[in-house]
Amino acid sequence: MSPRAQSRGLYHYNKENPSFTLGFFCHKNFIFEKKQMEKLSFDKSRILGFSDAVFSIAMTLLVLEVAVPSYTTLNKSGIWAVLAERIPNFIGFVVSFFVTAFYWIDYMKITKYLTSFNPKLLWINIFLLFFVVLLPFSTAFYVNGINFIGPFVFYSINLSMIALMILFMIYAVANKEKGKTGLGKLQRNWEASRMFNTVIVWGLAGFMAFFTIEIARVIFVLIFIINPFIDRYYRKKVAKE
Repeated sequence: MSPRAQSRGLYHYNKENPSFTLGFFCHKNFIFEKKQMEKLSFDKSRILGFSDAVFSIAMTLLVLEVAVPSYTTLNKSGIWAVLAERIPNFIGFVVSFFVTAFYWIDYMKITKYLTSFNPKLLWINIFLLFFVVLLPFSTAFYVNGINFIGPFVFYSINLSMIALMILFMIYAVANKEKGKTGLGKLQRNWEASRMFNTVIVWGLAGFMAFFTIEIARVIFVLIFIINPFIDRYYRKKVAKE
């Protein structure tokens, strides 16, 4: 080994404890690679275009769970009887469609403050899309097992996890942009409070299902009752600034 290399600190060998020296350099290399990963950025338009497509496909697939009756079924049972049989399917479709639409709106609101995706945000986005893609299945599972607790709990957890991923994204975007794009502390807390409310309400719905499934099914309405109060509170705080 040349003295020049030693002077530069490129190599170092500890005869008494060589494993310690190796561990030290491995640790430094890990920190360097971690910093390099943090500097990576991914094109925002490509990721948002892909994410929008996933949202739209998932929302479209929801309607496929409402089975189209055959001519024989319509002729035998009548239109109104057939529609009455599909009321649970329509309820599941309408609730999932509009809740997903609100999630998409919140997703667009938070990503407008984002200049580019870093690895952390990219993975949060991937997990978000995972739970969005799962929604058509969890909706069908809930509707087909309308009289069982388990399917509704699964459905509630699915919707709660979508909200949780958006909540993580709010804080990750705020941490990355440092308020440079308009997402200040007050705006961050506003968006986070709305999404935290959604996480709690769907979690409460899943919990309540073990005690009274009838009430659990309508608890989600609390989201639309509480959020206006959150909005009013933060609008007043914005007006004071």
